Amino acid sequence: MSEAGTLTRADLAEALHRQVGLSRADSADIVEQILANMCSALSKGENVKISGFGTFVLRDKGERIGRNPKTGVEVPIAPRRVLTFRASQMMRDRIATGGA
Repeated sequence: MSEAGTLTRADLAEALHRQVGLSRADSADIVEQILANMCSALSKGENVKISGFGTFVLRDKGERIGRNPKTGVEVPIAPRRVLTFRASQMMRDRIATGGA
């Protein structure tokens, strides 16, 4: 992994190269294709579920009244779509035990 414990696209491509034996270019292309397919599905309003990992879920949030914390003035917050991630039970178990 790269600095500060962040897993990057390059790290994924490198792992694919080492573990599967594909060329570095092919590995990078596969990572990009997977991410592009996920983005495409999400932009169409579809959820993305990866078995044993988790689910990326789109939620529509309605308009609401918020408050500026500095001034206390109420302001409307526009409706929006948010992306959430829910880890699978298998992933939660692995994180809790520190397993790889």
